[in-house]
Amino acid sequence: MLHTIARIYGVFPTKFGIPRQSGLVDELRSRILFAPEYRDVSAFRGLEGYSHIWLLWEFSEAKRDTWSPTVRPPRLGGNKRVGVFATRSPFRPNPIGLSVVRLEKIELHTPDGPVLHVCGADLMDGTPIYDIKPYLPHIDSHPEAAAGFSLQAAEHSLTVVFPEHWEKYVPEEHRAALNAVLAQDPRPSYQSDPERVYGFVFAGLEVRFTVQDEILTVCGVGIASDCREN
Repeated sequence: MLHTIARIYGVFPTKFGIPRQSGLVDELRSRILFAPEYRDVSAFRGLEGYSHIWLLWEFSEAKRDTWSPTVRPPRLGGNKRVGVFATRSPFRPNPIGLSVVRLEKIELHTPDGPVLHVCGADLMDGTPIYDIKPYLPHIDSHPEAAAGFSLQAAEHSLTVVFPEHWEKYVPEEHRAALNAVLAQDPRPSYQSDPERVYGFVFAGLEVRFTVQDEILTVCGVGIASDCREN
């Protein structure tokens, strides 16, 4: 049986907009808070010696009673089917995710117990964490490894136009991360209507944008709770 040892808290309350992989947007900062029974500080002894950690977590919003042996990766346009074990799709026999994140800081003594501050996570706010393991660069890194069809989308990015009259409503500590998220193109690859307005919630704000000719233009920033524009 798997036990939820912690939950991660960040700026994405929904799935839309989350980077497609961990590490793509290092500017994204999150906190990992542990369940009371896992707050013994001795469990973290030595962790400060590592710069990165592996997170094993639950695709809590992708649970299904059945599974399919093939899936349609969004970055392949959503039309081509490939084997589920050749992808990192959330729709798997077991809803288990794996991410490597940068460990920015450890706080051992807080009112919530030990807290890990991490960068580059691709997890939704409140996602359950099953386990944490140190990333070992001399073992876990294989620069010569083949990347399969994922290379087709690896270098895709957009030019972001963020008008000042909208950007000023984004807190300064979130601006770099938001720009990096937008540059990664949050849209599903099969959607390319230049007239369509997309939107997602980021750090309590609803951000709206359009995309045309590889240029993403922010066209609105509003309060997420009631979508009022500032």
